[in-house]
Amino acid sequence: MHMWMEIAGYFTLIIYTMALVYITIYCLLQFHLLLHYTKARTGKNPQAEPSQQEPEYFPMVTIQLPLYNEVFVVERLIDNIIEMDYPREALEIQVLDDSTDDTLEVSKRKVAEYREKGFNIYLIHRKDRSGYKAGALKNGMKTAKGDYIAIFDADFLPRKDFLNETLHHFKNQEVAVVQTRWSHINQDFSLLTEVQALQLNVHFTVEQQGRESANYFLQFNGTAGIWRKDAIEDAGGWEADTLTEDLDLSYRAQLRGWKIIYLEDITAPAELPSEINGLKSQQYRWMKGGAETAKKLLPRVWASDLRLIQKVHATTHLLGSTVFLFVFLLGVFSVPLLFFINPLGIELSFMSFFLISLLAISIVYYIANVNSAWEYTNKLKAVFKFIILFPVFLALSMGLSLHNSIAVLHGYLGRPSAFVRTPKFNITSSKTIVPFRQYVMRSLPVTTIFEGCLALYFLFGIILGIHTQNTALILFHIMLFFGYGCIFYFSIRQLNLKTGRQL
Repeated sequence: MHMWMEIAGYFTLIIYTMALVYITIYCLLQFHLLLHYTKARTGKNPQAEPSQQEPEYFPMVTIQLPLYNEVFVVERLIDNIIEMDYPREALEIQVLDDSTDDTLEVSKRKVAEYREKGFNIYLIHRKDRSGYKAGALKNGMKTAKGDYIAIFDADFLPRKDFLNETLHHFKNQEVAVVQTRWSHINQDFSLLTEVQALQLNVHFTVEQQGRESANYFLQFNGTAGIWRKDAIEDAGGWEADTLTEDLDLSYRAQLRGWKIIYLEDITAPAELPSEINGLKSQQYRWMKGGAETAKKLLPRVWASDLRLIQKVHATTHLLGSTVFLFVFLLGVFSVPLLFFINPLGIELSFMSFFLISLLAISIVYYIANVNSAWEYTNKLKAVFKFIILFPVFLALSMGLSLHNSIAVLHGYLGRPSAFVRTPKFNITSSKTIVPFRQYVMRSLPVTTIFEGCLALYFLFGIILGIHTQNTALILFHIMLFFGYGCIFYFSIRQLNLKTGRQL
């Protein structure tokens, strides 16, 4: 064997193994959170919470509704917030509408309608949209009268008793934020929404509750939560230097000694992205923003006096988006590895150890969905649903790894980009006809072309594995082919989609 081929072979093996090690560590730390979550759920380490009582007084609360071109859901949102079960004189509503389309006219009409009925509701409109959502929230803070600031994105429909269920937790003067769990209005709309719900259910059960139980840093999720105004100001206020201003402020507040309370049993219904471009824009924002926040705050985390295990989990949390970069590398280097298995005498059997990562993450997702999010569903039906959805979720996550890796690299490299909103369509059932027309792509992005090429690349890997009788990676390559193929199909389908349902 030529020396250069030997070097290439060992280089491929090293990159592949490094990616496996990183992913395994990430999955095991997720499993560690599951242990804390399970411990909390079984009552072995209960979170001391004040019992809800009829409040003796009603503190002034400002509800902020940041909007940008949300014509399909703005009316529903404002009507829902007006129904909040809280004294009018102690409630202020700020409609922070930076829209450039018909949304602004709807906001003006609804605000005028409810002001005539005696509600303290105000429209705050900016023409420059500087700082995007963070800028809108910061601008609203200048005139906010509330001691507490509740925030809801355009697609959320909080319950009437939201404030009464959350405010009493602020009796603890160390609490900066009370965050509630997202539930999903349109989960059954399509396969795309089903797999999103599967993933989000993990974050809003195992991750959030597990971190709180273990006294690790957790986060305000940008919506469906309420802040103590003093905590926002003490932490330095909203900053627009990352695309995840919520994660950024959460960590800055906790580094200042503030606490975040997470309420898994209080849900705020919301709409999942129903088409692939909306999902991709949301993923890009979350992945790039996560990388930006990690770059900004990890030095402060490690310079703090937190316990080592707190620093480790905070690091894993902030670097969460980076796992997609290693998933991408793992896939890309798995195909050339097939060329070197026999010439180098590589035994892939030792890598079976890394199957522990798949086992760990499977258990995490099973508990988060079957035992928690779907706990009121027929058990047999829930198990069957999980068996079908989980492999599809894994495959589609692999298919998104190129897109998300680019976002992560943009974040670490400091590449500037706009805060691209995720369009919502007022979807309330699987039969809703969606007006996709105005969100149809004008041209095919380069990333989508590469996703199609990668689908063919992994099809080649399947054929190569069969031809060389090295079938150890064939299931992995089938999932990669399916994942990239589906993402490519969804994306090109968006070129001509006008109305209807996404697959």
